[in-house]
Amino acid sequence: MNTPLKITKIGNSAGVILPKEVLAHLNVSVGETLSVVTTPRGIELSAAEPDFDAQMAAAREVMQRRKRALRELAK
Repeated sequence: MNTPLKITKIGNSAGVILPKEVLAHLNVSVGETLSVVTTPRGIELSAAEPDFDAQMAAAREVMQRRKRALRELAK
């Protein structure tokens, strides 16, 4: 799918309007949250996974607490 999108002003910000075909491809609807990941070619949009943020927060906490042990294991 190659869909050109125009950047529009939304309040003090800028945004793009996603056509219904793009929403259907992402399997999302108005009001849902998207996840944005930067890639070497630009960005990737996908439906946000609520558990992912909690899992990443837990992983960061463990990595912070066990920083020294993880450094030793990396050797």
